Amino acid sequence: MTPNYLGFRFPAEFEKHDACWLSWPHKEASWPGKIEKIYPYYSQFVKELTQSEIVRINVNDEAMKSFAVGHLQKTNVDLDKVEFYFHPTNDAWCRDHGPAFLINPTTKQKAIVDWNYNAWGNKYPPYDLDDVIPTLIGKQFNLQVFNPGIVMEGGSVEFNGKGTILTSTACLLNPNRNPQLDQQQIEKYLCDYYGAEQVLWIDEGIVGDDTDGHIDDTVRFVNEDTVLTVIEENKNDENYALLQHNLKQLQQLRLLNDKQLNIVELPMPDAVVYEDQRLPASYANFYIANHAVIVPVFNCAKDDKALQIIQECFPTRKVVGINSVDIIWGLGSFHCMSQQEPSV
Repeated sequence: MTPNYLGFRFPAEFEKHDACWLSWPHKEASWPGKIEKIYPYYSQFVKELTQSEIVRINVNDEAMKSFAVGHLQKTNVDLDKVEFYFHPTNDAWCRDHGPAFLINPTTKQKAIVDWNYNAWGNKYPPYDLDDVIPTLIGKQFNLQVFNPGIVMEGGSVEFNGKGTILTSTACLLNPNRNPQLDQQQIEKYLCDYYGAEQVLWIDEGIVGDDTDGHIDDTVRFVNEDTVLTVIEENKNDENYALLQHNLKQLQQLRLLNDKQLNIVELPMPDAVVYEDQRLPASYANFYIANHAVIVPVFNCAKDDKALQIIQECFPTRKVVGINSVDIIWGLGSFHCMSQQEPSV
């Protein structure tokens, strides 16, 4: 029986959390020549998270735990709010390899979906350790674990908490994920295992995104009927036409109650280029914590405008910008690194 049939659902990120899950960054190949530079900003992220939720961090061993504690202490993180679990990982992108937590509002149970994980179409092997993280966490907390048997990543799906999932064809219909499934079959898996009723699609991701177009870089729900979507203001930028196309698609979509989406436009930062590579810098890759929204910023003139727009969408939360210029060299930011654990 599927989670949907049993009454489980995947809450929206803006609903209440018990904790936030992270996997401590340790793979130097993800930040070649730069991994040491990310730890102060990563630790700042953890510090902000601990203001309103427990932070649960996957580490490989005692040595990595000690290393992590050292960096967190330098940033004066309240370690009483941080828990470490010896769950070895290949990489740091917990949004994609971490547990998808479901809740059952009737029975007050929590469960986990363990989707298959193939490092975005087998781009970055090995990924065998990452692939089993959700089941390890399920065992740790004695939670039921559902195994759909298909590839899915947390960054590729966005939720309004009222039965709607938003995703992109560029990612979920890419033959490097589930070539045996068509769009309708993928929709059924999403609804069955996330406890949803409809899937809405846009087409494009942003330039430089090695995930083939994760939705968490382009469109985010801020409440059940409002989305923030990134737009490129410079008509000569290679993201301009892609994001205009997404915007037109969003304007045509309808929710389950037949309402149009309220669409708030969010600027893209100026292009972030490092070693001749365009990086997937986006203000949309924010994490919604219980009392804050933590936003990547890029030493850019548009940072303040982006933070102000996001703040207007989250009047009850503090919006915090953290420098992500070094972190984005890993081709992801704060949302990619985190996975919320909802309250039942």
